[in-house]
Amino acid sequence: MLTQETVEWPDQVEVLVERLESEATERALSREERALVDVYETIPILESEDCLHEFWQSEVNQQRVINSFDLIGATALVDPLNASRWCGSCSPDRNDYSETEAQYLATIEEDLPAGMEELVDLVLAFIEVELK
Repeated sequence: MLTQETVEWPDQVEVLVERLESEATERALSREERALVDVYETIPILESEDCLHEFWQSEVNQQRVINSFDLIGATALVDPLNASRWCGSCSPDRNDYSETEAQYLATIEEDLPAGMEELVDLVLAFIEVELK
């Protein structure tokens, strides 16, 4: 992925996610709670070297994660995730992409840093409205 600063979650977000992950073993999380956990857990994948390719090759429930980003209002990340959906049917090795596929994916990934920049503010607003 393009070089960017990693998302630095405020303590408020980290504490809440830890609590929700702990509670998830005892009860079903609400859709809003699950969305927050999904977003929090997916960011390291999107910050990885293989970025969108890794997301589509991972074991996460990709559609639920996309819906979670949408629920918190992160459309700047939903669009690249949807645009890269084809990666899910590609080789597990990103090096097997054709030159055209690799260039197209790199173009899609160029949109991610802007979406990541606004993510913390979106998550904090989401928590304030939906989880208080």
